[in-house]
Amino acid sequence: MANKTSSQTVAVIGLGYVGLPLALRAVEKGYQVYGVDLNKQKVEAIRKGKSPFKEDFIQERKQLLPKINTTTNPAVIKKADIVIVCVPTPVNEKFFPILTPVTSATEMIVKNHKPGQLVIIESTINPGICDDVVMPIFTKSGLKEGVDFFLGHCPERIDPGNKKWNVTNIPRVLGASSSKGLAIAQKFYESIIDAPIKLMGSIMEAEACKVVENSFRDINIAFVNELAKSFDKMGIDVKNVIDGAATKPFAFMAHYPGRGVGGHCIPVDPYYLIERAKESGFDHKFLRVAREINNSMPNYTVEIMQDLLNNLKMPMKGTRIGVMGLSYKANVDDLRESPSLKIIEELKKKEATIIRYDPFIKSMSDVADLKTFLKKCQAIILVTAHQEFLEVDPEVYKKNGIKAIVDGMNCLDNKKIKKLGIRYHGIGRK
Repeated sequence: MANKTSSQTVAVIGLGYVGLPLALRAVEKGYQVYGVDLNKQKVEAIRKGKSPFKEDFIQERKQLLPKINTTTNPAVIKKADIVIVCVPTPVNEKFFPILTPVTSATEMIVKNHKPGQLVIIESTINPGICDDVVMPIFTKSGLKEGVDFFLGHCPERIDPGNKKWNVTNIPRVLGASSSKGLAIAQKFYESIIDAPIKLMGSIMEAEACKVVENSFRDINIAFVNELAKSFDKMGIDVKNVIDGAATKPFAFMAHYPGRGVGGHCIPVDPYYLIERAKESGFDHKFLRVAREINNSMPNYTVEIMQDLLNNLKMPMKGTRIGVMGLSYKANVDDLRESPSLKIIEELKKKEATIIRYDPFIKSMSDVADLKTFLKKCQAIILVTAHQEFLEVDPEVYKKNGIKAIVDGMNCLDNKKIKKLGIRYHGIGRK
């Protein structure tokens, strides 16, 4: 891979799950790096060599954290040859993309512009945002792309908690507004990533890649979630069926149902494509239906618990129901778009007594440890497949008097649990 250009300086705006690993990687490859984030507590933690969130990639390189020149002051952008925008791009209550973080970061760059600066947007955006939203902020200030600055887009592909794939080895796609900008950006990414970089025909094509990747996953998850609901009615174990179908060595990709889709990408990115297509006069019916199905799963999970309790002649009101796991994904502390939040909301509506526990999010847990959690619960909804939960012997549930378990990730030993006389129901699995 190409070596970095001597004396080049990189500024990363936004030091979250995307920006911080990228900043560390640039430090690792010998760049002088500035990290800009508006969160003072996060900035102070990084300066002291502490990660503001749990992520193995960062923990393994925590000695490099103080080497990032971390600050809340955007004036350091003036020193950077390369500026990478890694700010969040959420959706509002009507699922319209909120672009304020991206536009604010762009305005920050324009105010602190350095001639010839390469600006890369890594934040997930819908097709057309670089051309229609980001570029005008530069041109209104009199800056000309290809002369005063270069604009590119390289959509992030971070997967928190993944021990195999990280910022160093995931292949990337790259688009830019000019051929010269594309060449400069390619040289930079080839210097920090040990994986292929695919050059796209336009910046809009690069933008489209990310939303297509995550919409693909969302659609497939919606399909198996709908199967789970259907197979529940027919008494078919959906997990066994999917495992059986996966033995076909071609033309099938296994996806599994669950209590809902979480994280910053899969439950959000399809809306970017849906809304952008509307502006062009196209209605993504398939994507909208997939989102409806996946959004329904937290409620469906609570309905399963209601049915189990009804069979036990126990009311939902006042029953001590444990929410086992809060993060959207196993063995990380990431709460973004987590189905646990909707499950808790539904349980509150039904006036259940809720006991929350997540070993990675102690600040939101109602008890200090798993042992105390199990003692307090009459019933459990497993939301997150943390390793600590997978290691629980089903006999422990029995000893603690737990009457019903909803396995929101289909990861528990259902046969052993049922043999102990505990009511069990997974998502499409009994």
